[in-house]
Amino acid sequence: MSKRVLTTESGAPVADNQNSASAGIGGPLLLQDQHLLEKLARFNRERIPERVVHARGSGAYGHFEVTDDVTGFTHADFLSTVGRRTEVFLRFSTVADSLGGADAVRDPRGFAVKFYTEEGNYDLVGNNTPVFFIKDPIKFPDFIHSQKRDPFTGRQEPDNVWDFWAHAPEATHQVTWLFGDRGIPASYRHMNGYGSHTYQWTNAEGEAFFVKYHFKTNQGVRSLSAEQAAELAGKDPNSHQTDLLQAIERGVHPSWTLYVQIMLAAEAADYRFNPFDLTKVWPHRAHPLQRVGRLVLDRNPDNVFAEVEQAAFSPNNFVPGIGPSPDKMLQGRLFAYADAHRYRLGVNHTLLAVNAPRATTAQNYGRDGFMAANAQGRHAKNYEPNSYDGPVETGRPLSAPLAVTGHTGTHEAPLHPKDDDFSQAGELYRLMSAEEQRRLVANIAGSLSQVSRDDVIEKNLAHFHAADPEYGRRVAEAVRALRED
Repeated sequence: MSKRVLTTESGAPVADNQNSASAGIGGPLLLQDQHLLEKLARFNRERIPERVVHARGSGAYGHFEVTDDVTGFTHADFLSTVGRRTEVFLRFSTVADSLGGADAVRDPRGFAVKFYTEEGNYDLVGNNTPVFFIKDPIKFPDFIHSQKRDPFTGRQEPDNVWDFWAHAPEATHQVTWLFGDRGIPASYRHMNGYGSHTYQWTNAEGEAFFVKYHFKTNQGVRSLSAEQAAELAGKDPNSHQTDLLQAIERGVHPSWTLYVQIMLAAEAADYRFNPFDLTKVWPHRAHPLQRVGRLVLDRNPDNVFAEVEQAAFSPNNFVPGIGPSPDKMLQGRLFAYADAHRYRLGVNHTLLAVNAPRATTAQNYGRDGFMAANAQGRHAKNYEPNSYDGPVETGRPLSAPLAVTGHTGTHEAPLHPKDDDFSQAGELYRLMSAEEQRRLVANIAGSLSQVSRDDVIEKNLAHFHAADPEYGRRVAEAVRALRED
């Protein structure tokens, strides 16, 4: 059987892929060697800017199957029928570290799902924790700067990490999550995923509901101790990528059951705390989990760069029946995520195979730009309205409108009776077993004791005291003991 011919990118056959063209034997190389120059120039450009956050990631394809009727709450087509399946792509990631970082580290994990629905792609961008460190997007760049490498030392500095948290008391709840037993998942398969933000669902009658998403792992939650993680990160920095890849390759398909918490839209205004605050969870007793369906991953990407590194998730990719809430962090991310992809991948990143709709076709008037491949026909127009049978608007909003009132300005979130920064962190601490509490205290103290400034330590200790007096006392004693050694 004859082999396929190796060609240049323009399609010309390559005569020699082992030796560069030179001026005689042993002479200098020739500028006219187009194949050499093309290979080297392309190699220089093989890497694109890594994500500022969530740089280190893994992903897989699969499907989502509806198991329960939720049509009373949303008219989203892909959720309309029990038994209906939708293709998905799920990307896992660490948050703070760079592309070359280790998987087994104490860090939140990204949990981003792209549903390839017949009404367009729906992106649900979340984490493996139900809360986050801050509640306003204007603080996000500062928060990330404090967690990334210091401009002078070139390394992550405990002084910066804890100094920011000292000035952000709302982070206490997420810090308690992060330094607890679930702070380092044993693998991507053994952790839950959460939408974290509050979203809006709208049913066919136009009734609006607010929802929170919970993906519960069917493999069971498993986590690593700090000691186990340090050993694993040294042995195999790609431990979570390896585990996911090999599990799917041998036919062990990880799955998650999706549940939602539901709140009547009318209930939100007078709720005891701000239900759109990303640092808060909704009590399950008041808003029990309602099952929606099952997500299964069963196919690895063929090319990690093309399908994982170039995967672009934007929380503003909604479908009819699903929309945003007044959650400030979500509102900021509606812009920031898509803009990050335009910077990294170009304005036409939605045309890449992993990002393009699969169950439908994108039809719009976007043209041109870097790497344009969307001419859409010889006589297709690039303006609307037109007289040439181009795509037209539907006049049907994707979700119910959000009521607004008051004056423009830089406002703090409206205060509710229980809008403090510490109650839920204390409740989480008191839910833990004695051994879980011991490990939480040890994990926090091990990091906080590395801070050089006493005032920063004291500010953070005050947050733990406010969450629970015993919590604060135990962390203070543990930090003191470590600093006296």
